[in-house]
Amino acid sequence: MKQVVQNYKSGELAVLDVPAPGCKAGGVLVRSAYSLISTGTELMKVSEAGMSMLGKARSRPDQVAKVMQSVATNGLPATYRKVMGKLDSYTPLGYSLCGVVEQVGPGIDDVKVGDLVACAGNEHALHAELNWVPKNLYAPVPDGLAPRHAAFGTVGSIAMQGVRRGEPQLGDVALVIGLGLIGQLVVQLLAASGVRVVGADPDPTRCELAERVGAAACGDPASTAVEAAVAELTGGHGVDQVYLAAGGGSNQPVELAARLCRDRGRVVDIGKCRLDLPWNAYYEKELDVRFSRSYGPGRYDPEYELEGRDYPIGYVRWTERRNLACFLDLVARDRVDVEPLVSHIADFDDAVETYRRLKDGELKAVAVLFRYPAHAEQGEAKAPAVAVPAVKRPGGAAPTPARAANAPVRLAFVGAGNYATSMLLPHLARRDGVELSTVVTTTALSAANAQRKFGFAEATTDLDAVLGDDSVDAVFVVTRHSSHADLTRKALLAGKAVFVEKPLALTEDELAGVLAAVEESGNDRLQVGFNRRFAPLLQEARKRFGARTGPASLRYLVNAGRLQHGSWYLQQGTEGSRFAGEGGHFIDTASWLLDADPVSVYAVATAGNEDLQIVLRYPDGSTATLSYVTTGAPGFPKETLDLVADGKVLRLDDFVRASVYSHKRWVSSRLPKARDKGQNAELAAFIKAVRTGGPMPVPLSSLVATTAATLAVQAGLAGGAPVTLARTR
Repeated sequence: MKQVVQNYKSGELAVLDVPAPGCKAGGVLVRSAYSLISTGTELMKVSEAGMSMLGKARSRPDQVAKVMQSVATNGLPATYRKVMGKLDSYTPLGYSLCGVVEQVGPGIDDVKVGDLVACAGNEHALHAELNWVPKNLYAPVPDGLAPRHAAFGTVGSIAMQGVRRGEPQLGDVALVIGLGLIGQLVVQLLAASGVRVVGADPDPTRCELAERVGAAACGDPASTAVEAAVAELTGGHGVDQVYLAAGGGSNQPVELAARLCRDRGRVVDIGKCRLDLPWNAYYEKELDVRFSRSYGPGRYDPEYELEGRDYPIGYVRWTERRNLACFLDLVARDRVDVEPLVSHIADFDDAVETYRRLKDGELKAVAVLFRYPAHAEQGEAKAPAVAVPAVKRPGGAAPTPARAANAPVRLAFVGAGNYATSMLLPHLARRDGVELSTVVTTTALSAANAQRKFGFAEATTDLDAVLGDDSVDAVFVVTRHSSHADLTRKALLAGKAVFVEKPLALTEDELAGVLAAVEESGNDRLQVGFNRRFAPLLQEARKRFGARTGPASLRYLVNAGRLQHGSWYLQQGTEGSRFAGEGGHFIDTASWLLDADPVSVYAVATAGNEDLQIVLRYPDGSTATLSYVTTGAPGFPKETLDLVADGKVLRLDDFVRASVYSHKRWVSSRLPKARDKGQNAELAAFIKAVRTGGPMPVPLSSLVATTAATLAVQAGLAGGAPVTLARTR
């Protein structure tokens, strides 16, 4: 299928051929009929992409701060790869469309194939021929409403949420500053609510349009016309609400709002404009400043948007989806008229030229629609427990690992997110004897980006086709945590060697399912991405420390830090706890250093389970104390480790320096520019095992023991007592 994309690094716009998305449970696959260009938000993004790197940095100081923190935590090379990987990627455009349901996923019963729906979301209602849209981000189109009008649904919801935040009443007078697409819709919604509206915009054609669709008077904010209209309509008291629908760097809108708003009036920010509030003016009138967040309640809540969990109407009357349906109803009943706002309709194939004309000012428009081919070629895409389970020897015949000496190892990747593209694929793409065969993702564009940057032969959303491809030697599972166990099980049953990023499983049942697949298939060719044991610096330090004769004490401090708001790591209901997701890294490192698997786990937590203290006990009496904290200073190193035994001490400082204190002291040279945490060496060991048929880099029993110990932490927190683990080796 085709999709409009932009490279944020170069500014390039393109209509790209990408794999069609699969139809997952909880949503529908929609073939686009019309999609709407947001002439404000999208053109701002297009303009930013055309800036120099310095200009981009100046426009997004919040992102610059995140980059600097990443440099302090992960080192310059890793941060550079991650940032440039993000910048030099195709990103989607669009968030408002109307289309026809082409496929219905499991759990959907309110629409059927062939129904017309309006869709929302900057990840689900893109300028693309096909989109997968979750339940709470689409609404059926009322009978008789034209598809091109229904394509306004998302921007209409944004305007509606802004109006709701202003709480207008019959007879009120409101001022709308900025008469672009959102401002024009706000004018109509207010007029439909019995509010008299004054508009302000420097563009006279937009002022004329606003008066045509319901404003009482409009004018240039720099003139006296707006102030005169407000005085006449309010008897000199000022407007009841001001709606800021303007963009740009000028502070004029908020100053005008203060001047023309009545005492204790409301100012609602809908657009993205400068908000340097003049304190005296806002204080003296005690103005109520409010923000309107996008389409309405539910926005940015993954449980609402992605999992389909609606808010009870008795508690939240107007959600994203209900706003969308309400706006469509108003348009269908001619209470809102979007036809006068349509400045231009372009064929989808002409998208790049259309954006160019808009950016250059050649095409002056309030709203522009893309029209999709009426008879597009039909495409199909298939979407792709604390006792320790005993590790049984595979019961069937293992896959034949023998290979021709010069045959490349053919790899398929399931998932191509930040970690895969910054920490794994750069190493594999330049490794001799490796062929990147296929990349599989649930979103079309991420697969296309990985194919372009790393040279995959194919990109698809069809997992079954990859698992059924006999030429694929190994499958990398680099998806969200909740899917790891199931995808690993399927790949093992298909006879593939599997590299799965941590965690292997989130529950005991998932772990048991993976082991059942090993037994059923006879395939135990499995590696989990516990990379720290492969770190060259830690390998050297362990060698310098030497063998030990007595029990050891190990202390491991992980200064994990706070997660950013919106991180999917916070979705504990589906993705497990944060420690369940990454704690295996640290338990595996401790077990490798102590050359044994833990026999018991004891865990305690501070209030709120933010900081964890975990004690692992080993067969020879050794102990490892793991402090996993999120409340530490961000400038402190992320990982520090001390191993004490037999009169010796091994010290690791965040993978940039190591030392061993014994009869003779050894201190590594400091590595200020890089933190090599072992990914490259781990990948080399895995590829070698696949090529030669030799043992996997880490025994299956160790992978299972580490996973079981990680899961036992949660059980230990709940039970308040040590959890005994079964021996696996």
